[in-house]
Amino acid sequence: QVQLVESGGGLVQPGGSLRLSCAASGLNFGFYHMGWYRLAPGKPRELVAVVISGGSTNYEDSVKGRFTISRDNAKNTVYLQMNSLKPEDTAVYYCNAQHRVTRGSYWGRGTQVTVSS
Repeated sequence: QVQLVESGGGLVQPGGSLRLSCAASGLNFGFYHMGWYRLAPGKPRELVAVVISGGSTNYEDSVKGRFTISRDNAKNTVYLQMNSLKPEDTAVYYCNAQHRVTRGSYWGRGTQVTVSS
């Protein structure tokens, strides 16, 4: 059974930092592209950042230079380091795993990030 478990969300002031983690189990982690999505009230779900199985990364324009995605294949974990947080970053952040060949996809349950003073 595949499980993706996010952690690290919370309340932070503007300009602050958070580090999200997503621990994966039940899959061959190295064969999966790993991504972070977010969903904010009244907005469509958007892809924030992705790290493919080979290690290359890509970011949504609004987070470039502020967020960093990384993966530790030995720990089956993907991270999202979020710096210089803004109120508009407030959302539920979801971890996604997509198989690099079959495109089969799994989702975590999400973790809330709130940026507010």
